[in-house]
Amino acid sequence: LTVLNAGRRYLKAEDLSGKVFVTSGLGGMSGAQAKAAVIAGCVGIIAEVDEAALLKRHKQGWLMEISNNLDHCIARLRDARKNKITLSLGYHGNVVDLWERLVHELDTTGELLVDLGSDQTSCHNPFNGGYYPVQLGFEEAKQLLSTNPGEFRTLVQESLKRHVAAINRLADKGMFFWDYGNAFLLEAQRAGANVEKKGANKTEFRYPSYVQHIMG
Repeated sequence: LTVLNAGRRYLKAEDLSGKVFVTSGLGGMSGAQAKAAVIAGCVGIIAEVDEAALLKRHKQGWLMEISNNLDHCIARLRDARKNKITLSLGYHGNVVDLWERLVHELDTTGELLVDLGSDQTSCHNPFNGGYYPVQLGFEEAKQLLSTNPGEFRTLVQESLKRHVAAINRLADKGMFFWDYGNAFLLEAQRAGANVEKKGANKTEFRYPSYVQHIMG
């Protein structure tokens, strides 16, 4: 319902075939995103750093495909988008890499390859394994978290700034991004990312909340 209503509200579209939804997280609450994309009939690309979560969703049948190769992901996205094929593709990697690759595609080809975006990393718990920084691989990041949590925290905040910078670039070209109630925008703001709504007070963000603006 969230994905469908986001399409209705922001894309003015009842039919989401050929539309691309990019997000992250295939764990507990976030695991439903891949299935939601298929039910809504769109192209869903969901990034996840933990291979075990990807394999679980694939085994359940909630996730149609898995790839750790961004070139392949972009090729599949383009094909599914062009031919209006329903797809849920799990990218085994960091969502920041995925967002930055989509910015690269925009800069080099002029194509905006994503219509809807969100995030379901566990940003309510960003410094204890809920959000993994893009600068490190999954296992390396877990090791740093246990040996130097202060450095891990610094990398997470740097990663959040890159995360938001890529989203802002795509949103400026017409992608519609929303907050999924996971404290992503709050933690990004605390990290110094540009998420504040211009002309509003500091408690308002430039992107809407799914509770107030989409489901409400």
